[in-house]
Amino acid sequence: MSDCLFCKIVEGEIPSTKVYEDDMILAFRDLEPQAPEHVLVIPKKHIASLDEVTEEDQVILGYLMCKIKDIAADLGIENGYRVVNNCGEDGLQTVKHIHFHLLGKRKMTWPPG
Repeated sequence: MSDCLFCKIVEGEIPSTKVYEDDMILAFRDLEPQAPEHVLVIPKKHIASLDEVTEEDQVILGYLMCKIKDIAADLGIENGYRVVNNCGEDGLQTVKHIHFHLLGKRKMTWPPG
């Protein structure tokens, strides 16, 4: 999508601090980190939110979820981590491109806020 912030990051139109990239997904540092390690993991394909996922998206999203453990290990996260997805306005989704927050290297609290 031409007006999507994360699509522009995927295309290299907007810079990011990448921590992982392949042909299907991109992981980059969050600009407002909530933990010592806080990266966003996104599919390169534009999917607006979990509400927009279709059966054809199972492969890419399954792949993304399987790669999160590898990204966490590459970041040196050794004692657990949190993965968060915000969906829709009430879920506080601010960018309309499905993304997963990977947070680690600190003890998480509950409820998250």
